[in-house]
Amino acid sequence: MAFVSITRLRLRALRFVPLFALDALRTTAQVRRAEGYLTGAILRDRALTFWTMTVWRDAAAMKRYITDGSHLKAMPKLMHWCDEASITHWTTETADLPGWDEADRRMRGEGRPSKVRYPSTGHAALNYRPPRLTGAAAIPPRRG
Repeated sequence: MAFVSITRLRLRALRFVPLFALDALRTTAQVRRAEGYLTGAILRDRALTFWTMTVWRDAAAMKRYITDGSHLKAMPKLMHWCDEASITHWTTETADLPGWDEADRRMRGEGRPSKVRYPSTGHAALNYRPPRLTGAAAIPPRRG
């Protein structure tokens, strides 16, 4: 069994992109070294929207990652920077990455909105346009 985590973040203004990009670089470096991290990808969607997909050995490994280091430091900023943020998780038989269409389907059906200070009108209902399904970048684990 593996544990899949999907996040969707939409920045509410272009001015947040530089600091968001810096935090994204830091958290990506952290996730690649995290114990129990198997594979992942990031999708730069339209309209300042970003998706992450990570696959973990188990939920405990993912929780250790999110409660430490760069990820922990970045999370409070997202409440101010984003007008939409959501997350979903599930277990799967393999460590293969699902498709972005599956990530979108799961987000809409099983996801939950995260707390943001300035929510969009569609935030609570996860009412957003479908993501672009191409242009993702892999986040391979760093071994050794």
